[in-house]
Amino acid sequence: MILIDEIKRELGELAPEVTDLADALAIERSRLRLEELEQRSADPAFYNDTENSAKVFAEMSELKDRLESYRKLQEKLSDSETLVEMLSEEEDEDLAQEAQDNVEQLKKMIEEMRLVTLLTGEYDANNAILTFHAGAGGTEAQDWVSMLYRMYTRFAANHGWNVQVLDYLDGDEAGIKSASILIEGHNAYGFLRSENGVHRLVRVSPFDSSGRRHTSFASLEVMPELDDSVTVEIRPEDIRMEVYRSSGAGGQKVNKTSSAVRLIHEPTGIVVSCQTERSQFQNRDMCMKMLAAKLYQIKEREHLDKISDIKGIQKEIAWGSQIRSYVFMPYTLVKDHRTSYENGNVNAVMDGDLDGFINAYLKAASKGELQET
Repeated sequence: MILIDEIKRELGELAPEVTDLADALAIERSRLRLEELEQRSADPAFYNDTENSAKVFAEMSELKDRLESYRKLQEKLSDSETLVEMLSEEEDEDLAQEAQDNVEQLKKMIEEMRLVTLLTGEYDANNAILTFHAGAGGTEAQDWVSMLYRMYTRFAANHGWNVQVLDYLDGDEAGIKSASILIEGHNAYGFLRSENGVHRLVRVSPFDSSGRRHTSFASLEVMPELDDSVTVEIRPEDIRMEVYRSSGAGGQKVNKTSSAVRLIHEPTGIVVSCQTERSQFQNRDMCMKMLAAKLYQIKEREHLDKISDIKGIQKEIAWGSQIRSYVFMPYTLVKDHRTSYENGNVNAVMDGDLDGFINAYLKAASKGELQET
């Protein structure tokens, strides 16, 4: 029997939270800003500056998404309140179940919008570039990379985001040595930046005939895709370019010509690769974007005045300082060492159920409560 009074109580607590979110998300200011931009875009001369018009349309799209999300939240609250009023007049088990379901959906929507208020980084709204590398350990580590690769592509699919493979290098016997993907979606970088670091796997290796337990490591680097509005000065003489034949997952040939591109930034030793596109020019263009994103991140982190001040090989991740452990044996547990958040359902996590970890990270980071690893 569903307790109607409990539904009323919960709804009464949620209603003020919906109102508070209007301030946190600057809904009224966003509405006024959207009106201003729409008026500006109605001017025929607006399209003369293509670069500026592209920026305006991007901002308009973001504002529309925010306003639409809040409208749906208000609509869900209104529907829930209507159901509760109907229950006050006549008790009905099916109606009570619908009201309870609505309240649960409302809770989830509020939580999701709360998290958006924590995405305050300059590039949090951007697409994300993920680069995977296997650690020491041969086939076992390379298989671990393939598991992580699948986990993040599943996570992206769960959120309705697109995934584009930029670079892919098969393992010696199984798995993946390294790979880069572009995840396209609003706030993709804001949510996925928490995943940057070393990921540790503990399991009985299927590649060990003795059935021994193995510990493997893989690193994940997460960068924002930068648009043309971000200027990163990279001197041509600092770049060495190599070309090679493209190959897809499983050794499939993408192109018989040497269209794949690898760029080496000589001053830092940073290497980026792309083989997705058919033409060498397009692959080089994507490599330059990846290199710019890496250099910009380093410049900002080190508080340097210019890119040329970066010296030596940049190692963003140190082996052994894992951010998260995935234990398959002797028990099952995934634990984030920065937030202490954990999930015992390893299979669900490997199928892309990462929201709990990401949400815990964003909340802890906003309060300055992240633990050092």
